[in-house]
Amino acid sequence: MGFESMKKLKPLVHLLLPLCVHWIAEEMTVSVLVDVTTSALCPGQSTCSEAIYINGVQQTVVGIFKMVVLPILGQLADEYGRKPLLILTVSTTIIPFGLLTINKSKEFVYAYYVLRTVSYIISQGSIFCISVAYAADVVDERSRAAVFSWITGLFSASHVMGNVLARFLPVGYIFQVSIGLLILVPIYMTLFLAETVTPKREVNQSSTLKSNVLKVVQERYNSMRYAANIVTNSPTLKCISLVSFFYELGMSGISSVLLYYLKSAFGFNKNQFSEILMVVGVGSIVSQIVVLPLINPLFGEKVILCMALLSSIAYAMLYGLAWAPWVPYLSASFGVIYILVKPSTYAVISKAALSTDQGKAQGFVAGIQSIASLLSPIVMSPLTSWFLSGDAPFNCKGFSILCASLCMVVSLCYASTLKVEAPRERSFDENAENIEAPLLT
Repeated sequence: MGFESMKKLKPLVHLLLPLCVHWIAEEMTVSVLVDVTTSALCPGQSTCSEAIYINGVQQTVVGIFKMVVLPILGQLADEYGRKPLLILTVSTTIIPFGLLTINKSKEFVYAYYVLRTVSYIISQGSIFCISVAYAADVVDERSRAAVFSWITGLFSASHVMGNVLARFLPVGYIFQVSIGLLILVPIYMTLFLAETVTPKREVNQSSTLKSNVLKVVQERYNSMRYAANIVTNSPTLKCISLVSFFYELGMSGISSVLLYYLKSAFGFNKNQFSEILMVVGVGSIVSQIVVLPLINPLFGEKVILCMALLSSIAYAMLYGLAWAPWVPYLSASFGVIYILVKPSTYAVISKAALSTDQGKAQGFVAGIQSIASLLSPIVMSPLTSWFLSGDAPFNCKGFSILCASLCMVVSLCYASTLKVEAPRERSFDENAENIEAPLLT
């Protein structure tokens, strides 16, 4: 990405800076959460089926509600502005992590899971969708793929920094530092983040509570139907939706059980988790911030997407067949390439949607991904727990991860048929949505 392209990031500074802090604060807790939950729910045990099942239930519940919430948040960001939705989504993590700052007992861990589930419903995926829509408001189409890659690259850089802090900070201070950073983020956005769309103007009318509620429901239904029409009327968006669904079906299933699998199979602890996450993060920074912006003009989003999906298949198969403690480190190295799935997907969606429909398109595809994220733990949690137990039918502790790799194979098949096309002019009723053009250009 050259100097001229880097100048495109200037309007995004006040977006990217607080997001980096938010991601650092969240990532700090990932490696230690496995030890905290296992110690609280299954004291003295290396394998905790209860924690695996709770994580699976949490992911399923989150997926169910995200199917509706994510598209709605995308629509609201188009209609009422990116800034208030971003502030809302980044604020939801504060309370659940605050509980673990106070106490790490079994009761507080249960309360954490409940509140974190609510937090995930609102924030998981929506932060990226709204941020990408914000970036699309201020960056021209030719530079979007590079800018989206920078956003996901900074996400990886934040993960590395979060894992470095988790690796060297004492366990007792991790949640305290994290909660402090999480509180700073919405404050910073409130003070410095500029709005990029003109909020929808409401006409003041005296009406009953019932009519107001019905009006809101009708508006959301019309907006949801409009977003569905955007996707179904675009061959590109339909295809990328299928690619995203099967990729998320496999990858979310792996993510939900991976650390528990490594802890049970190889006895990994906080330090090994941090090291593996850093292996992925360091390489991902280079691939997203340097490599993708350079190769995207040469090969295009489709080739990069297929290459990244092929890497994700190798990543999953190596984890599933891991025969020694060093193999997970080798598998993690493929994250350098498969991490490009996300920015490539965002770029394809952005190219196939009109400027006023960015939030709707990104949110709708994210909603489709959430369907996958609710389905995967239904199979992955009991399958992983079964093959980690002494009752497994054969010795392959990573069998569930091997099964998940098949979903990435299907995703690659769909990606090979993808045709990236410009958005068509609206040929269907958009229900008179009063969405203004972006303020920042």
